[in-house]
Amino acid sequence: MLTPQGLKGKQFRITGTSYPRLGPPPRRGRRWLMLIGSLLALSLIALGGVQLVDIFTGKAKHGAAQACASSRASASGKPLAAPAATAASASPSGSAAASGSAAPGSPAASGAPAAVGTPLPAVTAAPQPQTVTVNVLNATDKAGLAARTADDLKQRGFTVGKVGNAPSALEGHVSGAAELVAGQSGAGAAALLGAQVSGASTLADARTDGSVDFVIGDGYTALLDPNAAATALAAALKPSPSASPLPGSC
Repeated sequence: MLTPQGLKGKQFRITGTSYPRLGPPPRRGRRWLMLIGSLLALSLIALGGVQLVDIFTGKAKHGAAQACASSRASASGKPLAAPAATAASASPSGSAAASGSAAPGSPAASGAPAAVGTPLPAVTAAPQPQTVTVNVLNATDKAGLAARTADDLKQRGFTVGKVGNAPSALEGHVSGAAELVAGQSGAGAAALLGAQVSGASTLADARTDGSVDFVIGDGYTALLDPNAAATALAAALKPSPSASPLPGSC
């Protein structure tokens, strides 16, 4: 190598095969970060592989099917076998039989226990009011409420049967406007009566006729006006269609 003029060549001559290092020396911290990042990436890849295996083998689909089956079973509303004593005390027809005024064909008249809790079938048509026999029972502490309600129902064409107080098991325990108790053959009649009052609930027992017990609750004030009752009946007979479930959902 040539040496600039004025300098001693031997003193500044570069000899050997090594050259000075131009960059900073490597740090151990970077190596640890790279190692940790590699381990995390491998863990994520392994987790994704396990999920793909579950999807292709059908384990996730089988678990979703079991969950859907469980939810349908809990919401199916299967008949609940009530003890004879409980059904007789909870059903207004049972009290009517004790007083000797049970309607013919009702479980109280035949001695059969009422299976309270059986859901009534959905209906798309309602009978005429004059073909429906209504037992008006007062479960509140307001005197004369059953008689006044029975008169209002008569004016709308209903056939009124028993009028009086509700069984002691129901007195003060109906918080809504009314409870309508009917058998399977009285589902249409219960829908027609349910449209006459706002906030009524429907229960079922084992009676075989089409009569309905109209049990007045603490929330009752009066029947709906005829126009509002007709609108409520149309909505009850033609419920809005439910949305189709998304793929993979119950």
